[in-house]
Amino acid sequence: MKRNYKLMISYDGTRFYGWERQPGKDMTIQGKLESVLSRMTGAEGEKAVNVIGAGRTDAGVHARGMTANVVLDTDMTEEEIQNYMNTYLPEDISVNEVKVCSDRFHARYNALGKTYRYTCWYGASKPVFDRKYVTVLDNCPNIDKMKEASEYLIGTHDFKSFCGNTHMKKSTVRCVDSINIEKSGNYIRLYFHGNGFLQNMVRILTGTLLEVGYGNIEPSEVKNILEACDRQKAGPTARPEGLCMMKVDY
Repeated sequence: MKRNYKLMISYDGTRFYGWERQPGKDMTIQGKLESVLSRMTGAEGEKAVNVIGAGRTDAGVHARGMTANVVLDTDMTEEEIQNYMNTYLPEDISVNEVKVCSDRFHARYNALGKTYRYTCWYGASKPVFDRKYVTVLDNCPNIDKMKEASEYLIGTHDFKSFCGNTHMKKSTVRCVDSINIEKSGNYIRLYFHGNGFLQNMVRILTGTLLEVGYGNIEPSEVKNILEACDRQKAGPTARPEGLCMMKVDY
């Protein structure tokens, strides 16, 4: 019986080329999911399984709460599908929930908001057990200045300056409704929530805010960077390992 299923997925993106399947690259999250589900349902060729994700995380980026949907022709129960997937998927991908959903549900188009977390670490020692999930800083940036600068980024703006795709033809206007920066011990965590994010956007926002924290950019300059709509004006793209998709809102 053909039905639409909603999947809740977590993954460690360290070994993968990102979410999106790519020609000649076996190690993508979408590719692994589709390979297992195609084997499960016997779907091939034009009937091959197509898993739709809420977003397209970059190579090396992680997810705790990625949402996806997929149409499957199977008599298996939700629990049986979940068990099958977790049996044959690699150990760094977990399907946490499988639920039948409306035929009209689309993981990307129906998403109302997304939360990303970027984690940094600094100190004289090394974060041995967190090394795959944090970006190591040379020293502690000025958190107050970073918070001041982040205020200029809140709201609906053209975020072209913070888009990794300089040839983007679609609209680069997005709404970022909150940026929270928290320090706990040697960890600095930046939480971004918005209605959607451009390619590399969270990592470029983070890289720019860190430049503010290190005194290389004044907080007030962030407003000018935003209005310039020029990628060259913003800070560097922060490394991928510190970024994690936390939640998708529907």
